[in-house]
Amino acid sequence: MARTSSPLENRERETMDPDPLLSESDPLTGVVDYRGRPVSRASSGGWNSALFIIGAEIPERCAFYGITSNLIMYVTGPLGVSTAAAAAALSTWSGVSLMLPLLGAFLADSYLGRYRTIVLVSLLYILSLSMLTLSALLPSVPSPHGGNTLDLQSFPASLRVPLFYVSLYLLGFAEGAHKLCLQALGADQFDDSDPKECILKSVFFNWWFFAMSAGLPVTVLVLSYVQDNIGWGFGFGIPCIVMLFSFSVFLLGTRTYRNSVLDEESPFVRIGKTFVALARYQEATQPRDKALMDEHGCSFSSDHVDEAKGVLRLFGIWATCLIYATAFVQQSLFTKQASTLDRRIGSSFQIPPAALQIFINVSVLAFVPIYDRILVPITRKLSKIPSGLTMLQRIGVGIAISLISMVIAALVEMKRLKTARDYGLVDQPEVAIPMSLWWMVPQYVLYGMAEVFTLVGLQEFFYDQVPDALRSIGLALYLSIFGVGSFISSILISAIDKQTRKGGDSWFSNNLNRAHLDYFYWLLAGLSAFGLLAFVYCAQAYVYKKKVDI
Repeated sequence: MARTSSPLENRERETMDPDPLLSESDPLTGVVDYRGRPVSRASSGGWNSALFIIGAEIPERCAFYGITSNLIMYVTGPLGVSTAAAAAALSTWSGVSLMLPLLGAFLADSYLGRYRTIVLVSLLYILSLSMLTLSALLPSVPSPHGGNTLDLQSFPASLRVPLFYVSLYLLGFAEGAHKLCLQALGADQFDDSDPKECILKSVFFNWWFFAMSAGLPVTVLVLSYVQDNIGWGFGFGIPCIVMLFSFSVFLLGTRTYRNSVLDEESPFVRIGKTFVALARYQEATQPRDKALMDEHGCSFSSDHVDEAKGVLRLFGIWATCLIYATAFVQQSLFTKQASTLDRRIGSSFQIPPAALQIFINVSVLAFVPIYDRILVPITRKLSKIPSGLTMLQRIGVGIAISLISMVIAALVEMKRLKTARDYGLVDQPEVAIPMSLWWMVPQYVLYGMAEVFTLVGLQEFFYDQVPDALRSIGLALYLSIFGVGSFISSILISAIDKQTRKGGDSWFSNNLNRAHLDYFYWLLAGLSAFGLLAFVYCAQAYVYKKKVDI
């Protein structure tokens, strides 16, 4: 696909092909519409455009979490995978899925632009959900001898499992690229050079996260019930329809979006060349007025050097958030715990175990307004910073809350195991433990509070602190934290399962009454404490790209 035309070419074309949305007054530099033509401030961007983008994000999140919130029950149920293997496999999938968006960010920032990338990955997203639905609808195929059916679960390598995993990884790539480009495009609707719009951009990240969680409680509750009680094909098919609706909403706002003009040279190539030159000639500490030369004698400006250094500065923050990400991906184990508890409401209705995740979303929905309307004004008076807390302070608070959540999760699991022993249910995993599921609510609520601080802080930080031409890759770097954290989780689970199995029951035994998830949570709590100390050390030394914290 062709690169976006230059501003000069666009202005010449506009004289022949005027657009009623464009205005000669208050033009924006470096910003074009979906056709590559200049736009004005009055006719584009702002909340009018951002609301279309947020409106597309709400059903997309519902579609994605409608699939993934209950996925461990599908893998350990119809696919017949053990708890440890399922947790490791899903952690690996999550890790790969969160790393693949780096490719989508590269395409968006270098060649296609964010709008075109969103359109392409949306189509891929819908395709992957269709394939996933098909995999769930094929529990059997006609027997070659007629009459009876041949159960594909007896032949997992033939079709069902490969189709499931292919569609799942395709979904992971499409979802990650879609989310980061959509969020970056939403933030692009607010101009950094305008003081009012600059403040609104920070507000956008708060309400973007609020919107992401808005429809999830009902979605998770309804779809997990449908999947557990009606059928997985139907439960996977509904998110596919919801994603079609999301794509339609996004397209409705097409004519209002502000799109950044792509550089003639890919920013990845430019920064890569600068890194090579810095490594070859070790010029990083020389005065700013001395030019850096590559092997061909071409010079790099001080802006190019600063751009490369700006990317390197992010590494310490990125690395010290990995342990938080490792703890963050344990929702599937929470779901397995919940499946063993008394989940009855009334005489017959049972809450699906995955439905407890709604408390994360409820916590987010309750706490975002509290943060934005109460905590920010209070901290603003104390810190004299418009956003109340700096981005790194906000992230640090979230990591601390996550640590507390892991401690509570360990204590609740100790209580669950003791109850199983007291009632003689250790070897009866199919019998619900007489312990209310409400015991698990606090860890979910704290989990959601940690997200409001850390996830929103990381999103804003990596969008804001990368070079302007790399804002899609900035959000991809944010996602890659959770990708690597998922890999770490997968490695930890596999290694611990292998080692503890030698001495008897694994920490992740299929019979959770003989497992020791409490030990695993204590381990994560200890690692989180170390990660928090490392983060605080790096945060204190970090120098923001901008003079004013927003």
